[in-house]
Amino acid sequence: MNKIFYIVILSFLFGNQCVFSQEIGKALKAKDTLKQKEIDPLRPTKAAFYSALLPGLGQAYNKKYWKIPIVYGAIGTSLYFYIDNSKKYHSYRDAYKRRLLGFDDDQYQYLDDSRLIQAQRFYQRNRDLSLLVTIGFYVLNIVDANVDAHLIQFNVSDKLSFQPDVYMNDIDYKPNLGLTFNYKF
Repeated sequence: MNKIFYIVILSFLFGNQCVFSQEIGKALKAKDTLKQKEIDPLRPTKAAFYSALLPGLGQAYNKKYWKIPIVYGAIGTSLYFYIDNSKKYHSYRDAYKRRLLGFDDDQYQYLDDSRLIQAQRFYQRNRDLSLLVTIGFYVLNIVDANVDAHLIQFNVSDKLSFQPDVYMNDIDYKPNLGLTFNYKF
């Protein structure tokens, strides 16, 4: 009787294993909550091209809309000073040319010829410097769009982490503090 009882118990335990197992393909799979964005190698080139085409368009392509007023403010201010210095330069130059022709009815009658020449040089230098600053801001706009497009694709995920770790010592069960460096493939 004991033999039959053991056989029934053993057949029940080992004979019905398929009831407790799962079918292949129906097992639960862990979902990856961190979706990897595909890297577009032409994104920085497009952003730089758009910024070269129209200042601020590369920043709009990168969805950094707050940078557009800064770009136009910088380029607009330096263009304003370029135009203003150019007008003053031409005004002093025309007054000096009229004096050389013998006319003395200009708006700068209180200045002598050497002061007119100094004013021309001053405003010419400031005009040229304003043009260089304008070109510099234009190039900076292109570089900013390019670098920002590169950094948008920079992978900052939890697969690479550096964090403190508190674990129990196996011998005396006291907490130990350590640092872990994890990289998940």
